[in-house]
Amino acid sequence: MPLESHSADNAEHPEHGRTHWRRFAGAIALTGTAAATLVALTAQGVLAAQFSVSGMPFVVTADSLQGEGFEQFATLDTMVPGSPNEGDTGGQLVLIVSAVRDARLTNLCQAINLGGMNLKLTAGDAGTPVTARNLVVDSDAISGNASFDDISIGQDASTLDQVPGVTGGIGVLGQQSRTVTIDNLRQNNYATTAVAFKLPNLHMSFTEDGC
Repeated sequence: MPLESHSADNAEHPEHGRTHWRRFAGAIALTGTAAATLVALTAQGVLAAQFSVSGMPFVVTADSLQGEGFEQFATLDTMVPGSPNEGDTGGQLVLIVSAVRDARLTNLCQAINLGGMNLKLTAGDAGTPVTARNLVVDSDAISGNASFDDISIGQDASTLDQVPGVTGGIGVLGQQSRTVTIDNLRQNNYATTAVAFKLPNLHMSFTEDGC
């Protein structure tokens, strides 16, 4: 299960226990055929648009995530050449993709640390959950209390079929399940896409506190 190697402590970037994913970068790049398929699906509205990541992480928390159709695998994200955020990464980040076909999130919070100040977003905290279709999140750390129905672990990521149009590279370890529930969810993310995203009771502001 994904959470076993991506703890909440990792979101604070400790060196101990941290997995150095860059050594696997060559093994998980999407093939040209898969990339072409993603472009075609984006044009059809099946997938949200792919993009170069900024390299700035953001924290997402939720009291609960409930989903129908779940997939997870590793991927390689890239920054714009010369990005000031690339550090020693070479502008590439090996991340865990978590995809949910139909997701509901209760008490969602998202915060981006801008250096002494946070841009904070909250939604789904007034009795109506946040909903998303084909939600795809790229993370380097995930924690929570998770349960799955009809899960398969170790499946080739190129054969995953629980989320329309979302697959990984050939030979990449993947997993999928019919349903997913994660309570006390916390993610350290670099990208989020969705075909549809509804955020009831949305609030955004600059605050001193994060999520």
